[in-house]
Order: sequence, then structure tokens, then C-alpha cells
Amino acid sequence: MNANEKVNSWQMVSKIATVINLFKTEFPDSMADLSPWLKNPETEKFDDPYSVDLAFHFSKRSCLCQSYCILMQIRLSSATESTMQRIVEIELSGHDYMGQQWQFATIENRNFQGVRLPLPEAEQKIKHICRQILSFWSEEFCF
Repeated sequence: MNANEKVNSWQMVSKIATVINLFKTEFPDSMADLSPWLKNPETEKFDDPYSVDLAFHFSKRSCLCQSYCILMQIRLSSATESTMQRIVEIELSGHDYMGQQWQFATIENRNFQGVRLPLPEAEQKIKHICRQILSFWSEEFCF
């Protein structure tokens, strides 16, 4: 589900903003897109109410990431009123004009797979971002 549709509390706003800041810290030339999915019958059949989907676009093809755009899907557990949603998985995929070039997920083998993989420096940055997201997402906000 597009991240902009998941903004239903200040906690979710804070988490999404933190994800964007983490990504932009590692890839400062990227621009966040909170609505990567078009609203049409073709894409709506893939709508997952338990995911937060963002895209990060580069102004030109990133040689480091081997893509023009990186789609990030943060899959969440189904939560009840009394429990917070936890992250089940983070999946990223790099895309350019030829289509999907690579993918990475925080579960299974945790290796990048695809036609054109990001350079090792970018792979390390992406893994670092995922570790940070997994770390902060489950923290409770206390004031």
C-alpha cells in the first residue's frame, strides 16, 4: 500500500519520515515518493494492507545502485488494537528503463539477486538502511 495511505497516526508519520531520512543519508541524490503505485485495476489487485511502500528516484541512472528507482516495501504483521505492527520483511528492488534489475529481501538468503546488481558499496549501504529500519521500527515512543 502506498505510504501516503498508511499515514494514520503521528507514530506512522514519524516512522515513514525516519525511513526517508535514513535512505537519503546514504543516497543524498535520491527523492522519496510516497505513492509509487498507480491507482488502477491492474495495480490494485496487488494492494497489500500490511505493507508500507515507498520509492526512491534518482535524477539520472545511479551507477552505484544500477537503477533509476528503488522500490522499498516494508511488510508488517497484522496487528490488533492492542499490539503494534512489527516488520515481517523489508524488500527492495532496483528498476530502470529495462525493468527490474535486482532485488533484496531481509528474509531468506539475504543476498542480492538479479540481472545487474548494485555495486558492493551500495549493497552495504542498503543492508545498513534495512538494519536501522528493523532496529527502530519496533521501538516504543516515550515522552
